[in-house]
Amino acid sequence: MQGTGVPIVTPFAADGSVDHDRLASLVTWLEADGVDFLVPCGSTGEAPLLTSGERQTVVETVADAADGPVLAGTGREGFESTLATTEAAADAGADAALVVTPSYYGQGQAALETYYRDLADESPIPIYLYSVPKFTDCVLAPETVARLASHETIAGIKDSSGNVDRLQRTVGLTADADFAVLVGSGGVYASALDVGADGGILGVANLVPELVANLAAAHARGDGDTARSIQATIAGLNECAVSEFGVAGVKAALELRGRPAGTPRSPLRPLDADGRAAIEEQLERVDAL
Repeated sequence: MQGTGVPIVTPFAADGSVDHDRLASLVTWLEADGVDFLVPCGSTGEAPLLTSGERQTVVETVADAADGPVLAGTGREGFESTLATTEAAADAGADAALVVTPSYYGQGQAALETYYRDLADESPIPIYLYSVPKFTDCVLAPETVARLASHETIAGIKDSSGNVDRLQRTVGLTADADFAVLVGSGGVYASALDVGADGGILGVANLVPELVANLAAAHARGDGDTARSIQATIAGLNECAVSEFGVAGVKAALELRGRPAGTPRSPLRPLDADGRAAIEEQLERVDAL
């Protein structure tokens, strides 16, 4: 996977069930606005709050609606459950699996390396590592990533640490491997591309897919000034809707954009009036530029 990916939200109907029709319409809109691949069942897609059956049907809906590649989130806390979810995602049409670091028992780097190697040995589709310390309190070290990059079934990493120095080290250490380094923090997309990242999987791309895709395209043609200008344009929206308010913020922003995706699932809560007003202000600023 290269370019701009979207960790697509999971829309819910009024009764709390997955709204598959709306999910498919989001896929169509996002692809029409230039994103390169879709990532169902990620953090922004509320994967931890979906049942196993729901995760499979969400992947199936996205894969059926998408023209581009699908990178499905399949990580669970245990090896067997993660492998089963990965196999189910492959059956549903996913091209690859995004596997978050298991975090409950606080595994060290050696245990994580073994976990990913064992998973890759049995996975029917390529594996992408996923390091998101904000949620897991666990960071995949660049040296660990570099050793895993030599495995023929481990195809890349989504690094959501927001640490560009660490990302640059990962890029350098995996330069000789067939391995994609993707940034997962929308606030540093242009900087990540500057240090050699192959693309990104960005929550803010749910809201302004065309701008995020244009940022990547500008960078690819060597127009760093335009890429950095777009980065500055989306910075406030990313900070407010994604970094501060998370899933609730993204869903509130989509509703304000005329593409409602329902409310988050418990224990997540919908945004209050003040939060919605803050996001609306940021959307107006983006639209005015």
